[in-house]
Formats: sequence, C-alpha cells, structure tokens
Amino acid sequence: MKDYKTIKEIALATINVEAEAISELKQAVNQDFVRCVDLIFHSKGRVIVTGIGKSAIIGSKIVATLNSTGTPAVFMHAADAIHGDLGTIQKDDIIICLSKSGETSEIKVLIPLLKLQGSVLIAIVGNRKSYLARQADYIIDATVKKEACLNNLAPTSSTTAQLVMGDALAVCLLECRGFTMNDFARYHPGGALGKKLYLKVSDLSVNNQVPKVQYNDDIRTVIMEISSKRLGVTAVLDKNKLVGVITDGDLRRMLEKTTDIRQITASDIMTKKPKTIEPDTLVVNALNLMQNNNITQLLVLEKKKYLGVIHLHDILKEGII
Repeated sequence: MKDYKTIKEIALATINVEAEAISELKQAVNQDFVRCVDLIFHSKGRVIVTGIGKSAIIGSKIVATLNSTGTPAVFMHAADAIHGDLGTIQKDDIIICLSKSGETSEIKVLIPLLKLQGSVLIAIVGNRKSYLARQADYIIDATVKKEACLNNLAPTSSTTAQLVMGDALAVCLLECRGFTMNDFARYHPGGALGKKLYLKVSDLSVNNQVPKVQYNDDIRTVIMEISSKRLGVTAVLDKNKLVGVITDGDLRRMLEKTTDIRQITASDIMTKKPKTIEPDTLVVNALNLMQNNNITQLLVLEKKKYLGVIHLHDILKEGII
C-alpha cells in the first residue's frame, strides 16, 4: 500500500494529464465539427452511436445525454451490429463511431456494411490515419498524447476525450434546438432536476391536512389543532379570512413567558402577516422562500383564500434540496 503522499501525487498527476488532454481538444472544434452539428440538427433520422470496449461504454453515455437534451439517439454495440443489430439503422440515421485506434477488427467489419447502406459516418477517433478515420465522412479528432495510466495502456485520457467531444456535440445541438427548462422537465419527469422545473406547491400541499383555528379560539384548541394535523403549524382565521399563523415554536415561547394560559386566545400569540405562497408556484421557489426566511412551513393562499400548508419535509421527500 502506497503512503498518503504518494497516493495524492498519483491522483493529482492523473487529473493533470486528463485536464491537459481536454484542453487540447479545442483544436478539434473545427469546420468538420460544425458540419457534424449542422448535419445532425437538420437530420430527419436519429443518431446511432456505436463502438467497442471502453468506447462502447462512453457511447452509451453520449446516447443518454443526446436523448435527454432533445436529440433522438440509439446505442448499437459494434460487436452486436455485425451479428444482426444492423437492422437498428433506419433511413436518414446518422452514425457516430467511437474508437481510439480506429483499427479494431469489429470496426473494420462494421464500417463497409455501414457504407453499403449509405449511412453518413462520423468518427470520434484518436488516430486520424486509422482505417476508421479514412472511411469516415466526418472526423471529430479525440487524439490524446498519453493515457493517465502510468503504463500508457488503460483507457483514461482517451475515453475522457471521447466523452467531452460527445458532450460538446450534445450541448451545441441543445442550443440549436432552443432547448428550454420546460423541455428539460418533460424529458426528466422522474428526477430531482426535472421536479425543480415542473413540481408545483399544490402538488404537495394537497396531500396535507388543513390546520386552522379562529382568532378567538382558546389555546387548548390551538394546541389540539397543531398536534392533530402534524404540520407544526396552524393558520388563524377571522371567519374565512387569513389573519395570522401559529407555529409550535410560538407555543414554546408562550410557555416560557407565562404559566397561566387559560385566558390566552389564538390572536394573542399569532404572527400577523404570515408568509404565504400561491398554489401554482414552483416548489423550488417555495424552498427558496423558506430558506431565506428561516422557516419550515408556508401557508398556501389563492386569491386570499386559505388552502393549506406546504412543509419543508414535503419538499425534501421529493429529493429537492
């Protein structure tokens, strides 16, 4: 086992090698790269990404990024392609083939079949003189000087370079499509990021009970209402008009000041002008309001009508932080 200092030095050296490799990719953003973006953007088909080995793994990630940002994409493993999966490719599809060497046997078998189908071929390749590069219609150069591996063998810098160029393509296409926050939410409805863009206060508050007391109710009624509704808060109403709020913190502060609570009513301890939020407000904005005011609940109000409560715990359960 290496000592702490040695391990730290190796880790930093790895990061430096890969950072340098990424920095040098700026040269690869050339006319071919721009043409690839334009070609994919105007295509009526999908993007078919293929590769072998570690490049296949990177290819799968590129496909996921393209799909999640509005560019339809499918991954086709190069080994499977030559054993029946070529049927994946449809008319107008564009092929992106990833390979460091551009010389693997599966790639050499696959490329002529792709050319025979008339498919447009984009190569993200680490060797511009390779078979893949020579056969490609467009080249995105992902050449690196060396791998981060001390033996210059394990795919490290090269796969990072492929991933970065794939991300660059995806982000350019995202911008070309005018991909918006609402689009992102539509493609990510189940994730925390998507929820930040579509989940509304009413979606969560509707699941809670609606604690409320009248402004002249006695303190026992207030305590029972807060306790039974399990939200640590109750709205205070004057008939149907919201006039205040009482939290369990208000109750504790009241007990610190007096032991005779028999004559105390809701109006005596309530906080006037409570923080409220409209039901159509995004939950992420409700969270920001809570954080800015150091509170854990907001009263939901629509056209001055009290509807209920949204609690910090409701938001955290959705994974929004």
